[in-house]
Amino acid sequence: MSFTLVAAFDKNRLIGADNDLPWYLPADLKIFKKNTLNKPILMGRKTCESLKKPLPRRVNWVLTRQQDYQRDGFKIIHDWQHLKSDNEIMVIGGARIFELLLPEADKMIITHIEAEFEGDTYFPKVNWSDWRIQEQTDHPIDEVNPHYPFKVITYHKR
Repeated sequence: MSFTLVAAFDKNRLIGADNDLPWYLPADLKIFKKNTLNKPILMGRKTCESLKKPLPRRVNWVLTRQQDYQRDGFKIIHDWQHLKSDNEIMVIGGARIFELLLPEADKMIITHIEAEFEGDTYFPKVNWSDWRIQEQTDHPIDEVNPHYPFKVITYHKR
């Protein structure tokens, strides 16, 4: 079993505002879908509650301390070590889940948004010397991405 953290953050590592994304970036949503489709995803309860329904064509795991938590279409666990998968598990947030699984992750796919936003939830601090860049794709402002410049970087643990 391997963990890949999938996140988007601004120049200050901001990932959320009031349990939602602080930006609207359709080009990045397409990249997120491409990277997570047909793979199991793991999220925290608050991230789960921010979704209207389970993400389609993915097994939707929710890690929560609330023993009685249930939601249709989601598989609830209380300890990530109880996950059983031969597949890469895509960790999609939120902040506490990223912090918990950052030491366990083998890979990160990070969208670095070249802007600053207001919000209340941050990606954990990363010791970047522990990671090497495998791939980087730049997305300037253009007709496909009229909102904010961003880059998607795939990191592998050294």
